[in-house]
Amino acid sequence: MNFSATIRENGQISVVHITGSLTSFEVQGLRSTISGLLKQGRKKIVLNLDGLRYLDSSGIGELVRNYMTVIKSGGEMKVVGLKPKVEEIFKVTQLHQIFQEFQDEAEALESFPENRKNTPPPAIPD
Repeated sequence: MNFSATIRENGQISVVHITGSLTSFEVQGLRSTISGLLKQGRKKIVLNLDGLRYLDSSGIGELVRNYMTVIKSGGEMKVVGLKPKVEEIFKVTQLHQIFQEFQDEAEALESFPENRKNTPPPAIPD
């Protein structure tokens, strides 16, 4: 199998680093990883796809399926690390309109409300 998912915890957020390919042969690996996190009550997920080398229609479908499962459970799923080929697939298939994409993990982690830096709101001019 040419797929691996490594989970790293960052507070309440689970970062899932995907490497290899995501095709019909590997989708079960992603599905079991995400369902395992949800069973543990871990509903805030960042998918780091910087190691994803190939994605086919089955992989696209599985990403959407997992995203919907997380959302329906009251969670959030965001993506980072899209390589040019994978980013192009996201654009062509309109996945970029579904997933919140971030440049890096730090930016994605900060996008969760509990991780936002406490900066005062901008002053309103008179």
